[in-house]
Order: sequence, then C-alpha cells, then structure tokens
Amino acid sequence: MIQQRANFDWMLKDLADGVPGIEMIVVLSADGLRIARFGGDPDAADRVAAACAGLQSLAGAVAQEIPGSDGRMKMVVIEINGGYFYLMAAGANAYLAVLSDMVAEPGLMSNRMRDLVIRIGAHLTSPPRRNGQTV
Repeated sequence: MIQQRANFDWMLKDLADGVPGIEMIVVLSADGLRIARFGGDPDAADRVAAACAGLQSLAGAVAQEIPGSDGRMKMVVIEINGGYFYLMAAGANAYLAVLSDMVAEPGLMSNRMRDLVIRIGAHLTSPPRRNGQTV
C-alpha cells in the first residue's frame, strides 16, 4: 500500500494545480479498489476505480494482439463529450486515472501524469490480494 500518504496527497494536488481542467484524480489497484483520490467525492472515485479495472484489463487484452507488444497497457485516453479520461499504468498493480474537462490539453496531461508516476512510482504499488487479504 501507499506509504507516507500525506506526502502522496500533496503530489496529487500538485498534478491538479499544474494542469488546468482536472476534475478528479484517482489512484487505484489493478482489481479496482481506490487507493487515493484528489477532487470529486469518494463514491464517484470508487466508481471510477471499479470501471478502470475493467478498462485496463480490456486494454491489456488488445495490447497482446499488437505484434512486438509485451501485452502491458501503458496509457488509455478517451475523449468524451465535455472532457477527457486518462488511465496510466503507475506501478506494480497500480494505476493513475484522471478526469478532466475540455480545457485540459492532452499532451500536457500525459506528460504531467508520466512525471508524477516517475516521481512516486515506487509508492504507487498495490500488493496482490487473495480473499480480501494481502498476500
């Protein structure tokens, strides 16, 4: 799990402050459990985390069909009427998701997300679980 959570929270805030238009940031485990969030309400963050688990699985399945791919998803960007959704692999069994309005520039967003993952990637891990318990 994430260590030094208070320090981690300010890094999420730093991402939100650095890219205009961010509505919500969610850090989640591969099985769709919310680890941390910035912005939005907790219930919405839980729903986003759960949806991301399916999306990262789907992206991984598609990645396996690309010749020369190692089958791992790095980033998914979805343009939605009114905004964007970004999902980036962020560590062992962890992902970083961002919801933004149309003001957010996708190139800047992906660069800032990548920088955040590089800075705190070691802390963005979620150990595997079995029967609700960490293994």
